[in-house]
Amino acid sequence: MTKNFDLIVIGVGMAGLNIVRKCRSAGWEVAVVDSLPYGGTCMLRGCDPKKVLVGAAELVDWQRRMAGHGVTGDVRIDWADLMRFKRTFTDPAPANVEKSLQKMGVATYHGHARFSGQTTLRVGDEELMGKHIVVATGAVPRALGIPGAELVTTSTEFLELAALPERIVFVGGGYISFEFAHIAARAGAVVTILHRGERPLEGFDADLVEQLVAASRDIGIDIRLQTEVTAIERTDAGLIVHTAHDGERYEADMVVHGAGRVPAIEGLGLDSAGVEYGERGIVVNEYLQSISNPAVYAAGDATVINGMPLTPVAVTEGHVVASNLLKGNHRVPDYTGVPSVVFTIPALAKAGLGEDEARAQGLEFAVNHQDTSGWYSARRTNEKHTGFKVLIEEKTGRILGAHLLGAHAGEVINLFALAIRNGLTATDIKKTVFVHPAEAADISYMV
Repeated sequence: MTKNFDLIVIGVGMAGLNIVRKCRSAGWEVAVVDSLPYGGTCMLRGCDPKKVLVGAAELVDWQRRMAGHGVTGDVRIDWADLMRFKRTFTDPAPANVEKSLQKMGVATYHGHARFSGQTTLRVGDEELMGKHIVVATGAVPRALGIPGAELVTTSTEFLELAALPERIVFVGGGYISFEFAHIAARAGAVVTILHRGERPLEGFDADLVEQLVAASRDIGIDIRLQTEVTAIERTDAGLIVHTAHDGERYEADMVVHGAGRVPAIEGLGLDSAGVEYGERGIVVNEYLQSISNPAVYAAGDATVINGMPLTPVAVTEGHVVASNLLKGNHRVPDYTGVPSVVFTIPALAKAGLGEDEARAQGLEFAVNHQDTSGWYSARRTNEKHTGFKVLIEEKTGRILGAHLLGAHAGEVINLFALAIRNGLTATDIKKTVFVHPAEAADISYMV
């Protein structure tokens, strides 16, 4: 027997949950389906648990930087104890999410959803029909396509490690590799990052990335660029990572996948629903509606759109989809000034345009760029690698883009995001009275 709903949402992460709650509050009959525990990547397998680990690594780093500057003693990470603390955040979440949904009257399903028609899904032995269906399935690690790929540890598995291996090789030079490498290095592991490109973290400012690479090497992380991994082999002593770079090999106890993620749409049966898709996910219009099946919308990492694969973007897209479902297509996502952070130590952050993007748009702008390791805010905690780059439109004084490296970059970048989003100028920022001394106050000297 087919069960009918006004809305079915596939994927119970941040994008999907926003849509479900808004539509259910409006009186719609709503169902959710997920083959994984409810809560999504950020809550269970990504941002939130990762930031718990980063917090411990920051404390270790702070103590080491201040040794000989008024701080004595040794601080070390107890990995097993840290994992227990991390689980206090993640373990209760799925049941709490499901309980909150059921309390609202949302029908909850566990299992793999597959389209059987334009508006119908199969979940195990059950068939569900929805007037509208939203795909919010997130992303999964990109297939490496090399011999021994099955030996690789995913980011999800890394966040569940009972013990930290002594030697870890990260494949790929993206944010997952850098963030986890900084955690692992502070916890005592010998860490290597292998990246096939000329520079890592390609979506971030090249000059600040260069500073971060230097900071990473200073704590013992071995970063190898233009080094493509060709195979992974298991031996009695552990793992061997083979590369195309002069036949170099790297020994490891664990190899971690940090080579990018792709939309998690495989196996959804999108062809059966007439939903057009590609390598970058479901193809949608400006309203996040499928261009080939008007009953289907998509949000978060499952979509082909201009937003970055970030939780705040998924949340924003969830709001947009919910509004368009309830009121008809009228709202489009606005990605102006969306900030992004690599939670390394120090952190790397950006908001708005990079130099190449600004030039491509024909904008005329000034670039304020400086190493700030000599500034008070860096010196007081003995930070050796800090800096900024800010793009200011010459004609209007508007802040076009901001790029930061430093201990508080992940917080300060939000001020720049606010400025960019609201068209504030350098003069507006300079006129603002900030608390002193505080890292946020430094922005008036950056513009």
